Amino acid sequence: MNLFIKALFNRWRRRLWRALFFRIRFGEFAAGGGLLAHSRIAPSSCIEGEQGLVLGDHVFIGQFNFLDATAGLTIDEGVQISNFVSIVTHSSHRSIRLLGASYVTHPQPLPGYRSGSIHIGAYSFIGPHSLIEAGAVIGRGAVICAYAQIRGLVPDFAIMAGAPASQIGDTRARDVELLALHPELAAHYQAWAGIDLGPPLASRRADDPAGLGNGPANGLEPL
Repeated sequence: MNLFIKALFNRWRRRLWRALFFRIRFGEFAAGGGLLAHSRIAPSSCIEGEQGLVLGDHVFIGQFNFLDATAGLTIDEGVQISNFVSIVTHSSHRSIRLLGASYVTHPQPLPGYRSGSIHIGAYSFIGPHSLIEAGAVIGRGAVICAYAQIRGLVPDFAIMAGAPASQIGDTRARDVELLALHPELAAHYQAWAGIDLGPPLASRRADDPAGLGNGPANGLEPL
């Protein structure tokens, strides 16, 4: 096989594989059996315990994610989950260390075993290679930065980074600047965010354009 034929074969093989296994299409089922016309889940993403998944519309779940819904996973409208994200609603490593080889035969409940449902609020963004642990509750409009490790409660509109993650900013700081440039979109934003966009831009401090009290002085920067 000469080089031209190899190159042609590889190109068509990639196109075929992408069309069959990686192409993301609109259309998913809601938990109650209804249809979600604007949600998309990449076929390369794995969902364990899919019967425990409650999915909103306008959700995007990208390539090569692992979603564990065995203890309950709610993903609200407009959430974006990028790529290589792990969302786990249980943790068994403590039990395995305690029980050793008897882990698989020990009666329930298993000592040290942890499980908890996860809720991801509307129009939040989950960055690549992040980990969402059992019991996490992520507020609406939040941004989870790449490689973040999320435990517990994440406030609405929080920007979270680190392992374990901490809040480094507030998404509204940048949003309000964008809405000042595009005031015609304010109604769309308020429809899901449900918040007052704050005082007029002219009355805001230069270091706090969103009027949130989150300027560089307290370490919360716009994204």
